[in-house]
Amino acid sequence: MAETSRAPAQLAEMPTDWQRALAIVAHPDDLEYGVSAAIATWTDAGRDVVYVLATLGEAGIDAVEPAKAGPLREQEQRAGAAAVGVTTVEFLGHPDGVIEYGTALRRDFAAAIRHHRPELVLTLNHHDTWGGVTWNTPDHRAVGRAVLDAVGDAGNRWIFPELVEDGLVPWNGVRYVAVAGSPKPTHAVDAGPGYQRAVRSLMAHRSYIEALTGQDPEQYCRSFLNRTLHAASARFDGRPAVPFELFTC
Repeated sequence: MAETSRAPAQLAEMPTDWQRALAIVAHPDDLEYGVSAAIATWTDAGRDVVYVLATLGEAGIDAVEPAKAGPLREQEQRAGAAAVGVTTVEFLGHPDGVIEYGTALRRDFAAAIRHHRPELVLTLNHHDTWGGVTWNTPDHRAVGRAVLDAVGDAGNRWIFPELVEDGLVPWNGVRYVAVAGSPKPTHAVDAGPGYQRAVRSLMAHRSYIEALTGQDPEQYCRSFLNRTLHAASARFDGRPAVPFELFTC
């Protein structure tokens, strides 16, 4: 896997020479804070996108106990995915907030990659910080790094050989890994066409947003996405952008 050039002055267009994508992230709502605008554009073009979430996000709402919050957030995630044309959403059941990087996580992600056989794999920021300012959470760091490693694991039959015994043969067809929210973006997707559906997708997480902000959900979603999707527009010909750090495989 090779890194593209670091933080170029201008963001290149994301490649479109692929048909199947697999998005692997830690929590419900991780993809809805901007990435869903790109996903809506891809599904409109007839591309297939599958979501795999490491957790149910059960520890994400302070006022709601995990046994109730998990099923609620799962339901909201499925609705958020449907808003941008994604029908397959899988949950791996790792404990929210205390995900540990290691072979168990890599094995689960390698199994998902072998099962869905994507050409593009998406994940969220695996770096220590958001933009060099805010410390990233352990779940995001662990999941992002495990995804990057699992792409290689998925293609090697001698790593996790039990997966072959389970019928999950190696898959070397991943061509790109795209990291959203990275402080080192290299490429972007025009967020304009998918913006309205991205708003609806984020609004599907109503319980979480109301608990998190106390604001009107629609006002919060539009304000957040407008700010986020225009943050890199100066580096993308003035267009609203979903930036990615792109690795080629």
